Amino acid sequence: MPEAGTAAAAGGPAQGTRTRQPAVLVLEDGTTFRGHSYGVVGTTFGEAVFATGMTGYQETITDPSYARQIVVQTAPHIGNTGVNSEDAESRRIWVAGYVVRDPARRPSNWRSERSLDEELEAQGIVGIQGVDTRAITRHLREHKTMRAAIFSGDAARRPDQELLEDVRASAPMEGARLAEEVSVDTAYTVEPAEHGWEGEPRFTIAAIDLGIKAMTPHRFAERGVRVHVLPATATIEDVRAVGPDGFFMSNGPGDPATADAQVRLLRSVLDEKLPYFGICFGNQILGRALGFGTYKLRYGHRGINQPVMDRRTGKVEITSQNHGFAVDAPLEGATTAPEERYGRVEVSHISLNDQVVEGLACLDIPAFSVQYHPEAAAGPHDAAYLFDRFIDLMESSSASTKTPETEEAKK
Repeated sequence: MPEAGTAAAAGGPAQGTRTRQPAVLVLEDGTTFRGHSYGVVGTTFGEAVFATGMTGYQETITDPSYARQIVVQTAPHIGNTGVNSEDAESRRIWVAGYVVRDPARRPSNWRSERSLDEELEAQGIVGIQGVDTRAITRHLREHKTMRAAIFSGDAARRPDQELLEDVRASAPMEGARLAEEVSVDTAYTVEPAEHGWEGEPRFTIAAIDLGIKAMTPHRFAERGVRVHVLPATATIEDVRAVGPDGFFMSNGPGDPATADAQVRLLRSVLDEKLPYFGICFGNQILGRALGFGTYKLRYGHRGINQPVMDRRTGKVEITSQNHGFAVDAPLEGATTAPEERYGRVEVSHISLNDQVVEGLACLDIPAFSVQYHPEAAAGPHDAAYLFDRFIDLMESSSASTKTPETEEAKK
């Protein structure tokens, strides 16, 4: 059985746009789109999804939340500004495959260090160019995200039925446990002084890397918060060891129904009344910790132009998002969490496109989360206030969470 997210290069080093070989994108319903190779020549499997951002493609492909996904860029022109060493959101490209219509023949930007196709080749990413990405997007919107594969070079010349059988034998996203695959193995610390903060740190937090983007600890650090980034396998003892004032869970890939270990960890944190903030995957884990279920969206929310309403303020934010699953919680009013020891909870944010839950706020314990990306890399900065809201929460909760033991651990 082909494994979703795997890529196999074939025929020696490809030259991306410089050596165009036949390529085909095959969806699990049998729909095919033919074009030419982009990146390395070979085969890759994953879930076909579309991202609506007109810019920020480097941040998109290096976002670990896209692991095992074949990303279709709806904007037609991709690669115009090249890539650089500063804008990557993690240590590597995570997309399983890449689909574009008109790649730039050469980049043109003062920050560019190399072309996008050179970067795809260097990191072994199989892609396809010269296809109608708007038609692919419309198809996925009408039918749903689905398993897919890109075949290029000799593989693209195989009979369509054989290619379709390979796609249908690949692993689905439902049931995929991926956070441990993309997380760091070793803890590290991001200091406020490294990001322009003068003076002593205001607070210390433990952040669980489920696929964290580099800009997230940056946003905390520039506000004076020391961030201990811990692996996805961290335990409550690991959290206590850093003496945190708050606890954070990041974005990440995969099915939240598989995150039992992280749900248990969060419940331990909530039981200790440690302030909590989660984004994306961290929102789904909070939902599960409170006793709510999660479900797979028809085609998800991916891009940098997703409208969300903050129900507390009535303000509409344009947000950066990347998620294919959502929390199943009551939309209207406060309700007692199914895990009753956590008290009341309300849906704090909703999507204005489809009324999907975009945030949760606990009313009796210090915890909240959102389904989108307030670090905005790439994307608008409408939701940056959420980092300040978490700092306010830690400040108001500090008297009850600080103990001699935690203060000693910080020294």
